[in-house]
Amino acid sequence: MKIILIQDVKSLGKKGDIVEVNQGYARNFVLPKKLGVEATPENLNNLKLKNQNDEKIAAENLAAAKKLAEELKDKKVTIEMKVGANGKTFGSVSTKEVAEVIKKQLGIEVDKKKIIMKDAVKALGGYNIGIKLHPQVTAELLLDVVEQK
Repeated sequence: MKIILIQDVKSLGKKGDIVEVNQGYARNFVLPKKLGVEATPENLNNLKLKNQNDEKIAAENLAAAKKLAEELKDKKVTIEMKVGANGKTFGSVSTKEVAEVIKKQLGIEVDKKKIIMKDAVKALGGYNIGIKLHPQVTAELLLDVVEQK
């Protein structure tokens, strides 16, 4: 019996897969637990339409991420840090602070987990930071750390 999986099933496959199972296994386990539905022509058509819609949404998200990356390419944000008498900074700049500054200065909401800083920012100066907007798109942004007055 052919089944379309609604959820990931460890021994069968991933969500959206069409699998062949024994009729008893399907009737007694897969269908009652709503892990899958019978692969009727109507359900197969619904799956095909859903996959097409998912591909369209993924393409739109990719295009939006590329557009945002272009906007951020030449942008610069500035963070002020306290500095001691000998020019040494107190602490370091966190991704949370960077996300807040981006929102305040550029008006763009960025998740702090998406910000990529190669090294800890513990000194004054300019730093290139990455922002992972999409699995395939990473934007570059200049972070300028200046002395707090």
